[in-house]
Amino acid sequence: MTEQSDNLLIGTPRSVGFVEPKRAAFDKPLALSSGATLPAFELMYETYGKLNAQRSNAILVCHALNASHHVAGVYAGKPESEGWWDNMIGPGKPVDTDRFFVVGVNNLGSCFGSTGPMSINPATGKPWGSDFPIVTVEDWVDGQSRLADYLGIERFAAVMGGSLGGMQALAWATRYPQRIANALCIAAAPNLSAQNIAFNEVARAAIMTDPDFHDGHFYAYGVKPVRGLRVARMIGHITYISDEQMGEKFGRQLREGIKYSWAPEFEIESYLRYQGEKFSEYFDANTYLRITKALDYFDPARATGGDLARALAPARARFLVISFTTDWRFSPARAREIVKALVDNRRDVSYAEIVAPFGHDAFLLDTPQYHAVVRTYLSRIPT
Repeated sequence: MTEQSDNLLIGTPRSVGFVEPKRAAFDKPLALSSGATLPAFELMYETYGKLNAQRSNAILVCHALNASHHVAGVYAGKPESEGWWDNMIGPGKPVDTDRFFVVGVNNLGSCFGSTGPMSINPATGKPWGSDFPIVTVEDWVDGQSRLADYLGIERFAAVMGGSLGGMQALAWATRYPQRIANALCIAAAPNLSAQNIAFNEVARAAIMTDPDFHDGHFYAYGVKPVRGLRVARMIGHITYISDEQMGEKFGRQLREGIKYSWAPEFEIESYLRYQGEKFSEYFDANTYLRITKALDYFDPARATGGDLARALAPARARFLVISFTTDWRFSPARAREIVKALVDNRRDVSYAEIVAPFGHDAFLLDTPQYHAVVRTYLSRIPT
């Protein structure tokens, strides 16, 4: 980036600056967990910082449900396009791009440029729609390993992510143990609880019962199941915020007093409707169905009769596991299950339980203690 473009980023001197998405195409078929095969696929990604001569300073960032490859920086001409983890990644930030080469990747099945339901099915010449196969966390990791090959990265210094991204880091550690030195699992769990699966199913039902869903082939009708997407997002958003934070931010505040109507009268109602409306404008319904299913299916211990320690035995990486006290979706107790399984295998693991009032969304925020833990851990990685 030129000095001139650097100066344009007024107020963001620690940003990675202007960034551009990149596309990697793969012709070799990818076998999926479902038994289906993608004959070819593409992955959108972005990179920040410089890859060193030894190609040993790369960090892969895995995204959660509704995020993408755009992790840090901004797009030229779009000052409000800041990456979803910009507070974490950049020069002098906890993931310091003066030291590390950071790769953000968009997963298969997403709606932000990687091959997914909105892509053209080569067999029909039309969008895949509901014919796009269901993908899993393991499928995503296998696709990401192809991207690592494409970039000439034999071994990542670290793989990290929050929520569903942390699950991918865990899968990397067991699926490709020789290709990852450190795994940062933040606000994650070894599998979903029945309650979490229930929330996902209600959200999917909202989408699939929308009259505009058309069994997932709504593209052909020129419509979107926006009503279902709005409700799905509202349901999900409730689980991302703690009761403490919701009460502090909204309480029982009324917008304009009681109107005795079905219109949103409480501030929390208005907020949820706003979040649902905004989400329905940019996200794809078929993608939402597939990503929530990937969450439901993730369970490394399924193959070992429920024994998580046996499931994590192949891992050779060092681990940092972080949880947040008010995260009731992926509670600290679930994070400690991961820690115990790693300790049982005598793996090198650090654990931090961060006091924060923000619920599950805390992993996206810049709580000082949280960022200090990540910064300190990564500072010990030689580059």
